[in-house]
Amino acid sequence: MAGTIAAYVSINDEPDTRGLLFALWKRGAYVILPLLLPDGDLDWASYEGPDSLVAGRRGCLEPSEPPRGPGAVASADVVIVPALAADRTGTRLGRGGGSYDRALARVGPAILTVTPLYDHEVLRSVPAEPHDQRVRAAVTPAEGMLRFG
Repeated sequence: MAGTIAAYVSINDEPDTRGLLFALWKRGAYVILPLLLPDGDLDWASYEGPDSLVAGRRGCLEPSEPPRGPGAVASADVVIVPALAADRTGTRLGRGGGSYDRALARVGPAILTVTPLYDHEVLRSVPAEPHDQRVRAAVTPAEGMLRFG
């Protein structure tokens, strides 16, 4: 029943988010998607359906709507985060740019941050650095929602 959902458009072999984005948008949720800034931080803009997506930096699809500012993610009720893998403590392995670590640092402690993963991407441990931000849950095909403590 979240009103604002921060999400992303999946790339390559990530679990596909396009159907989810469309379904959330069609049911009336306010969906915001990231815009990659030159410094690697993330701005956010409204998702207004599949036709509102355009090629952005590094070939990722981004919304064509006006940017809302990097702080817009702080107003989300749920944040869906990409990851290559995560462990059961919520440490996630990203692509190494730190964009989502910066974004997650703006999100309050009571907000659900969740990463869609394939079952084999939930690992015993993943490498972590002091600036890494943990997610609070993962969703996998076999286990469904996994909450991390």
